[in-house]
Amino acid sequence: MTTLALPDTDRHWMHAAITVSRTAPLVPTRYAVGAIIVDHDGSVLATGYTGETDPAHHAEEVALARIPGVDLSRATIYTTLEPCTMRASRPAACTNLLLAAGIGRVVLALREPLLFADCDGVETLREYGVEVLELPDLAQHVRDVNAHVLAPAVAP
Repeated sequence: MTTLALPDTDRHWMHAAITVSRTAPLVPTRYAVGAIIVDHDGSVLATGYTGETDPAHHAEEVALARIPGVDLSRATIYTTLEPCTMRASRPAACTNLLLAAGIGRVVLALREPLLFADCDGVETLREYGVEVLELPDLAQHVRDVNAHVLAPAVAP
C-alpha cells in the first residue's frame, strides 16, 4: 500500500518540478514539462524535462531512463503535465512507461489540454491501480511556463 505524502510535501515537489520545466527549450509544437521522481523516503531518484536528452523525449521518459531497474512501487513522480497516452514521435506513451516501470504514485498540476492529443493518462493510471493526485491550484504555473503554446493567438 502506498503511503500518502503530506500535501505540503507534494506542493514542494511540484514547485520543484515546475522549476525543472523552465529548463526545457521552448518549442511551439510541444509542452515544456518537468518531472522529478522521489522515493518513499524523500530522496530524489531522477529528474527530467522535455527535450533534455533528445528533442522528442518527454520529461517522464527522461527521468525514468536515468534509473532503469529501480523498484518504483513506493516512489512518486511529480510531473507538471498529465502523462501522455499517445505519441507520434515515440513507440511508447509516458503513461505506458510509468506503468511498465511500476511507479506507485503520480502527482500532476495540469491535465493535458486538447491541443496536441486527447490524453487520458489520469484515468488510465488509476485504472491500473496507480495512485494519482492532481494539484489544480498549481496549474496556472504550468500554463505560464507553457504560454508559448497555450497563449491565444493575437489578432492583427
